[in-house]
Amino acid sequence: MTTDEIQSKNRFNGVKIFSATMAQERDRLGERITEWLREHPDYEVVDTVVTQSSDEAFHCLVISIFYNEKV
Repeated sequence: MTTDEIQSKNRFNGVKIFSATMAQERDRLGERITEWLREHPDYEVVDTVVTQSSDEAFHCLVISIFYNEKV
């Protein structure tokens, strides 16, 4: 891929954040994302970032979806 192709591919005009701290919420996170994607077929996902943070009591999982809304 050329630099222009990479830059074009990674352009986005929207971000959707999904987060969960409780175990049941984390277990259902994939279902929530799939549902959201089905509801937005005109969104092209260009990147996804998964972040985890923890302390003594909580484990937080965040999935950030960067998308380009087709006009």
